[in-house]
Amino acid sequence: MSSSMFRSFAVFNYRVWFIGAVVSNVGAWMQSTAQSWVVLTQLTDGDAGAMGVTMALQFAPPLLLVGVTGWVADRFDRRRLIMVTQTVMLLLAVALGVLVLTGVMTLPLMYGFALALGVVTAFDNPARQAFVSDLVARENASNAVALNAASFNTARLIGPAVAGVLIVLIGSGWVFLVNAFTFVAMLVALAIMRPHELVPRPKMRGRSRLADGFRYVGKRGDLAVIFVMVFLLGAFGMNFPIFASTMALEFGQGADGFGLLSSILAIGSLTGALLAARRERARLRLVVVAAGGFGVAMLASSIAPSYLLYAVTLVFVGFSVVTMLTTANGYVQTTTDPALRGRVLALYMAILLGGTPVGAPVVGWIASEWGPRAAILVAAIAALVACAVGVTWTLLSGRVHRHESRRFALTLDETRPIEVVPAPVPEEFSDEVAGTTAIPLPRPTESSPRS
Repeated sequence: MSSSMFRSFAVFNYRVWFIGAVVSNVGAWMQSTAQSWVVLTQLTDGDAGAMGVTMALQFAPPLLLVGVTGWVADRFDRRRLIMVTQTVMLLLAVALGVLVLTGVMTLPLMYGFALALGVVTAFDNPARQAFVSDLVARENASNAVALNAASFNTARLIGPAVAGVLIVLIGSGWVFLVNAFTFVAMLVALAIMRPHELVPRPKMRGRSRLADGFRYVGKRGDLAVIFVMVFLLGAFGMNFPIFASTMALEFGQGADGFGLLSSILAIGSLTGALLAARRERARLRLVVVAAGGFGVAMLASSIAPSYLLYAVTLVFVGFSVVTMLTTANGYVQTTTDPALRGRVLALYMAILLGGTPVGAPVVGWIASEWGPRAAILVAAIAALVACAVGVTWTLLSGRVHRHESRRFALTLDETRPIEVVPAPVPEEFSDEVAGTTAIPLPRPTESSPRS
């Protein structure tokens, strides 16, 4: 099983985590679909700009709080931290459902809930991303990250379609309450895990360490390039609720048609995640190629003449974007110093999600003024620019060489493995460390006696 696509399932804690994550993520996608539809059809008269503001408020906190949230993910017990964040999000979902069902919900109130959810998510995301590496051994980390993406996109396949049907049958408010119930699955999974089987992780002391993640990325040109590419896609290319909802309205579809588009997007996303799980290692070259593929798929999406053809293009959109993001995430996790992983992942998630406050209002405004096709075209251009950034850095970094035996062929250096990243000094005192650590002696000076 160690060489298979699902090798991480051999670990009990990971199996439990995966099941809980699928159920919880289904609920999260249901809520995301319902929230977008409520803003677009109940709180406004088809105002895509208002949806962009809602998304901006929800995704701004991960960017603004990146230093603190990354430090918290590295400093504290991640399993307990996730329990706290999941419980708070459960309570927010209940409150949202009650307010929508009673007719009290207003656009400013929805903005407030989006901001509150964003604050909690800012702490939840880096902890959850880094916790995956606590569940499995280092050699399976990339596989676990890819399967995590498969879980996320399996939920995306199910959640929006279910939400669309429920909105039509019983109303949007009940969708929020169903989401609240799904959080219980994650809480139960975390509770029944075996803490003694978690992979030990090094810790680092001191508040001065908050900036270590920034300094570390600053010294890693490969990570900096990935972060630039991820920002461009996060800001302008990942606004799928705006794209799908406005295109659904353009094609004369309702909430069920909108939900179906989100699920079709997930078909390609799930395929990309499962193929990523088959790969032994995450490579930078694939991140660059997938970004270019996403740009081409979005171009095709922008000119689709019918609902059916637009839905078909979404399969390729989902495949390319998840291939890029899953590979980028796996690359960051497996080549980052374990003691800094939480802070670096917090920075990664802040750039990915924090780009939304920049791009979502712009994309929403473009969709309102010039139509959804123009907004999709902007996303395509951003993806192609991201691909160009990756190609340019690869050529300038010295990774490309002439092939030794083929005259016109080129070779590309492999991704740097995690073993070359210096391991941190253990924080906790132990007899083993004391017995194997050299004691530094002062060097003799001219004024000191020589033996």
